[in-house]
Amino acid sequence: MIPPADLLMFAGAALLMVLTPGPNMVYLISRSICQGRKAGVISLFGVVAGFLIHMLAAAAGLTALFMAVPLAYELLKWFGAAYLLYLAWQAVRPGARSPFEARQLPEDPPRKLFLMGFLTNLLNPKIAVFYLSIFPQFVSAEHGSVFTQSIVLGLTQITISFSVNLCIALFAARMAAWFVGNPRWLAAQRYFMGCVLATLAVRLAAEQRRTA
Repeated sequence: MIPPADLLMFAGAALLMVLTPGPNMVYLISRSICQGRKAGVISLFGVVAGFLIHMLAAAAGLTALFMAVPLAYELLKWFGAAYLLYLAWQAVRPGARSPFEARQLPEDPPRKLFLMGFLTNLLNPKIAVFYLSIFPQFVSAEHGSVFTQSIVLGLTQITISFSVNLCIALFAARMAAWFVGNPRWLAAQRYFMGCVLATLAVRLAAEQRRTA
């Protein structure tokens, strides 16, 4: 089984990723503000379905494959570190927009809401990088079945992401109004998140390959 310390560190990384503005967050906030909480929650279930596809793909062998091929592992590791640095820059760059600046979206029926949430997450590069670059850092054959570890990590990430995004969908309008009235807190959050992401990128780049 995965050591508790590693699982806790992974949970922290998963929490940071879901708190970092990206396609999922922007879509859920915009949908919740424009069409209401119910539309946001339906969209969230679509997002979760996308997470399940990412998780099952990793558990089916992608993680083990990239761990077994040193060059592929190294390329993904450096790509993941570079992408985390890119996210850090996006958080602190001048003129960065808040995800709580909702886009205007037309009202859609429940089936389309679910599908759009699913596709937004399935095609989300941040999630793909997380599963293919950061995910393998916490998997080791020394701890038992790679498949089981992948499922445990995937369910941990999905649970954290669902919980955070559910709060966002339910309270998007209130949070948006609060941040509008407290711009300094929004700026502080951006810089804090940028620093944490940069630190995680450095840690990922320095991580040694785990042998299968």
